[in-house]
Amino acid sequence: MKKEQVILMLCTLVIAIPLVQSVSEGPRAVKNWFKELPLKKQKSTNLHFYFHDTIAGPGQTAYQVFDSNITSTTMSQFGLGFMFDNPLTVAPEASSMRIGRGQGLFGSASLEIPRFLMNLNFVFTEGSFNGSTLQVLGTNPILSQVREMSVVGGTGVFRLARGIATAQPYFRNDTSTILEFDLVVLHY
Repeated sequence: MKKEQVILMLCTLVIAIPLVQSVSEGPRAVKNWFKELPLKKQKSTNLHFYFHDTIAGPGQTAYQVFDSNITSTTMSQFGLGFMFDNPLTVAPEASSMRIGRGQGLFGSASLEIPRFLMNLNFVFTEGSFNGSTLQVLGTNPILSQVREMSVVGGTGVFRLARGIATAQPYFRNDTSTILEFDLVVLHY
C-alpha cells in the first residue's frame, strides 16, 4: 500500500470516527454544556469488559494496513501496523452480550522488543453508555501480563474523560486474542 493511501485512510478515519457513534448534540448544546461545567461534579466510573481481536480466519476483525521496509528484519516487527474493529463483550465468550466495539490502529513502535503504539476508541452501543466513546492512547508492551494505557478523552457521557485502562490477556492463540479490560475513568 502506498504511503499516500495510508495517509488518506488515516485522515478519513480521524474525520469519520467521531461521526459514526456520538451524541447527537449540535454546537449550541455543547457550548451550553461547557457553560454549566463549573457547576458539574466530577464522576468516577469503573468499566470491565472483554476485547476480542482476531487477526486471521473466520470472523477476522483486524487487518494489516502497513509495514516498513525493515519490518521483516527486526525481532519486534518494527513498523507493522493493523487497523481493527473488535467486539467488546461483558464476558469472555464471543457469544456474550456485546456492549460496543474497540476500533482503532496499533503498530509495532519498538525496534528492540514487541511493543505496540495503540490508538484505541471504545465505541459503546448498548446500555447506559450507548452513543458514548472513550479514547485510549499509549504503549502496549504485549509481552507483559498487565498493560497500562492512558484514557485521554471521551464523548457523550464521557466528555472530558481521563483515566487509566489496564488490559491483560484472557486467551491467546495464533489467530485470536481476548483481552480483559478494566478502566477507571474520571469525567463530568
